Amino acid sequence: MSRPIHARIDLVALQHNLCIARKHAQNARLIVVLKANAYGHGLLNIASALKTADAFAVLEIDAAVRLREAGIYQPILLLEGFFSEADLAIIRQYQLTTVIHHHEQLAMLSSSKLETKINVFLKINTGMNRLGFTPEEGLVALKILKNNPRIDQITLMTHFACADDPFKEDEVNQQLKRFDLFAGKYPLPCSLANSAAILQYPKTHADWVRPGIMLYGASPLIDKTASELGLRPVMTVSSKIIAIQHLAAKEKVGYGGQFQTEQPMNIGIVACGYADGYPRHAPTGTPVLVNGQRTRIIGRISMDMLTIDLTSIKNASIGSPVILWGNELPIEEVAKFAGTISYELFCALSSRVKTITVTNENQ
Repeated sequence: MSRPIHARIDLVALQHNLCIARKHAQNARLIVVLKANAYGHGLLNIASALKTADAFAVLEIDAAVRLREAGIYQPILLLEGFFSEADLAIIRQYQLTTVIHHHEQLAMLSSSKLETKINVFLKINTGMNRLGFTPEEGLVALKILKNNPRIDQITLMTHFACADDPFKEDEVNQQLKRFDLFAGKYPLPCSLANSAAILQYPKTHADWVRPGIMLYGASPLIDKTASELGLRPVMTVSSKIIAIQHLAAKEKVGYGGQFQTEQPMNIGIVACGYADGYPRHAPTGTPVLVNGQRTRIIGRISMDMLTIDLTSIKNASIGSPVILWGNELPIEEVAKFAGTISYELFCALSSRVKTITVTNENQ
């Protein structure tokens, strides 16, 4: 018999969130970001459900190949580009689009023996200071790309560091100004906006936007919930109570005895632990739902189980359903208690957690 923990993936909610992205960026084309196995939701499952997207973006070249071989015909962008001549051969073979962000990539392109042209995104570092050419370096890189007969379409791109924070609009404006000073000299398509910028800064939309976290139903903004943005959770992780303990006052719970009862107490043991992807550092007080009622985790998260307070829960019994995050319990709230972000919880979901795909609202 399999463990009761599973992740429900709601493709109706996913498509709804894509509509929200289109509504906010009506004049731009959408590059749907599928990196990290579609933020833990399943690469091919999500791509198949979003076939109306204008393009897709992944990190790993093998993920791009899997998409092509699954029948995805739209442009597929490699967000970190390529790292060898062998990668370039695959890019040509599968007609992939690649980001160019350092001089070694330019050199490999110049010396390659590509038989067909490829499309590239030239990444300009405007203040994120992670990947990309400075605007000054970008001038040289752009000239090299324009003179390379193996290059077809060039798109200019950058990435915002602080678009999620309403108090850092000045930093977004500074990055946008640096980019515009560079890109304004050339009649080339541009891509700037991530999920946060799509929702908060329409002036950044340009030709291509790159929605990621918002598609999966989590808020990219630090001051607004997903619900306030009209987004629906795509992933709901749930399990069941597999044991109940009746404790006296002053008894301790779990490894290290970090939680001690103040009075007689019923506690539930839930089949979910850090090996399933639940954050080990989630403290006592982190919320869960039992039979649709809100309660809290107590004690330390272990590898395969966690412990919850059943004091105020009606009709709790072995087999009662427990929602860890998703419908009615926003992932951002759980992440905040655990001192992390929703992105990490999505991506950390273990492969041992069974996924169940829902394709209509009645399932």
